[in-house]
Amino acid sequence: MTLADWVGAAAATLMPLVEAIRIQVFAAERIHADDTTVPVLTEGKTRTGRLWTYVRDDRPFAGPGPPAAVVFYSRDRGGEHPEQHLASFAGLMQADAYAGFNRLYEAARKPRPVIEAACWAHARRKFFDLARINKSPIASEAVKRIDALFAIEREINGLAPAQRVAERNERSRPLINALETWLREQRARVSKNSDTGKAIDYSLKRWTELTRFLDDGRLCMTNNAAERELRAVALGRRNWTFAGSDEGGRRAAALYTLIATAKLNDVDPQAWLAEVLARLPDYPARRICDLLPWTWHAERRAAA
Repeated sequence: MTLADWVGAAAATLMPLVEAIRIQVFAAERIHADDTTVPVLTEGKTRTGRLWTYVRDDRPFAGPGPPAAVVFYSRDRGGEHPEQHLASFAGLMQADAYAGFNRLYEAARKPRPVIEAACWAHARRKFFDLARINKSPIASEAVKRIDALFAIEREINGLAPAQRVAERNERSRPLINALETWLREQRARVSKNSDTGKAIDYSLKRWTELTRFLDDGRLCMTNNAAERELRAVALGRRNWTFAGSDEGGRRAAALYTLIATAKLNDVDPQAWLAEVLARLPDYPARRICDLLPWTWHAERRAAA
């Protein structure tokens, strides 16, 4: 039996845990979403598939749920894939400006529309690149103003939602209002086809979604939680080069789900999965949640 066969068998055995993690993620009030490429072998060459991640992390607003991340594989980047993944979800979603998410935000969506919260890290990146490469004074000032907002967020990280909203109303809202006025003034001075004009337009066209965090303490300013979980995929591609098939992509997604969730809960993935694989054959299906990383970790601490 090859190593790939062993990985496939492990992924199949662990699917009840993957499904339990998916339920945990999509029961959240707010999630983060992102995707990345994955090369897939086909007829002696590779094509580009996608890995999608959805992350639940309530810790920034002192929420009750343990953190978890679920990963899906698809053959392409069509918008029908996140629509399928999120069919049962109708909460807040922090994401980039990918057009494939747009149908999720429509008012007529059933059961309810997903509420979009845009990412300030993406907006800042547009200006940061211009400030670093072109030494643009407008871009440098924009980065400085956005960084002042991030500084406030670092101070209020981990507070309850009501406290976060109160701090934002007192400290962040005046900065946001001043930033919008300033951006509109600069937009009137520069060409719409210039890089600076495009960077300003990126933010102003998404201003409602970018500023939604001011009124909801559960929201963060960025989608960094999802981007962090996909870094492992980006690093892994250098080692495993490609997925051997669509089925291999789905197996990879299952294992990334388990490993990412373990790490979010400060659990050693190898130690946890080794014990779970040993216990699963005789473990009652109704108690499968007892093997999830946060429960497993709590039991080990109690025993220690």
